[in-house]
Amino acid sequence: MKKDVSIIGVDLAKSVFQLHGATGTGEVVFRKKLSRRQFEEFMKAQPRCRVAMEACGTAHHWARLLSALGHDVCLISPKFVKPFVKTQKNDMADAEAIAEAACRPTMRFVEIKTPEQQGLGMIFRLRDMLVGQRTQTINSLRGHLSEFGIVAGKGRENIAKLRLALETEDASESLPASVRAMSQLCLEQIDGLSKRISDLDAQIQAASRRTPLSARLQKMPGIGPVTAMAIAAFAPPMEAFGRGRDFSAWLGLVPRQHSSGGKQRLGRTSKSGQRDIRRLLITGAMAVISGTKVRPPAESSWLGRILARKPRMLAAIALANKMARMLWAIMTKDEEFRGGPQLAG
Repeated sequence: MKKDVSIIGVDLAKSVFQLHGATGTGEVVFRKKLSRRQFEEFMKAQPRCRVAMEACGTAHHWARLLSALGHDVCLISPKFVKPFVKTQKNDMADAEAIAEAACRPTMRFVEIKTPEQQGLGMIFRLRDMLVGQRTQTINSLRGHLSEFGIVAGKGRENIAKLRLALETEDASESLPASVRAMSQLCLEQIDGLSKRISDLDAQIQAASRRTPLSARLQKMPGIGPVTAMAIAAFAPPMEAFGRGRDFSAWLGLVPRQHSSGGKQRLGRTSKSGQRDIRRLLITGAMAVISGTKVRPPAESSWLGRILARKPRMLAAIALANKMARMLWAIMTKDEEFRGGPQLAG
């Protein structure tokens, strides 16, 4: 008698996919290794069932394609699949582990991203890459010129000093021609990268103006267009979180726990969630705290009490945690930002 497949675990790869089909009771129906083209044709011929995959490269593309075919697709974080691998790690064992993990009633799944979300994510990632390349080029130029006695501080605001130093008459006479030529090449590279970053910033500003939600989020101190776009690109629908603390935990802004025997042991922040939004929230929180040098917060305010007894970085993480919870409330309850001076008392 032919057994009905209830779930198919798929171990994704660039060219060869491993499939593990099982019944509702976990009995193995088939194990297959298929090419990319064979995989798509095979899934078209399969009756509608649950398809489980790890949330890795190309997973969202295949999730959208298989969902269009009528399958119930679920994506699982790789760290939740690892405990179900029984023996040595290989493609067949991974596919079986994915199928077993997806059958757990308490398993947490990753939301499938839309093409628009991934497009916003590509803008964000590309901007991040260009900023890193510009920093790398600036540091390289500073390091090389320091060997010839031309020294400038860190940061791109000091590039003008290096440019001016290279244009002086003394530098023209003392520096070898090759050094001047390579320095000019670095400066042109920095200018080109800055131009591309500015173009992407303009795209981000335009994208943030197109959505009323983004404008509402930016009313919160420490939230700018880049952070608002990162939330739109990388965060799942806020309705997926039951409360603000769940969203904060997803970002990795809550303490790591190692509790046992009814005794709570809390450590550093878990850093186990979405790192891009977490980094931007902490950066925004540091900007808010830096503004307190000009206008110190009242000692009775929440931020004032934190700064009075904690280092600035710890205060920034605590503030980022509070900002994440407020963002959840704004987005789920369709409200405006109502935080008082220094985020209330």
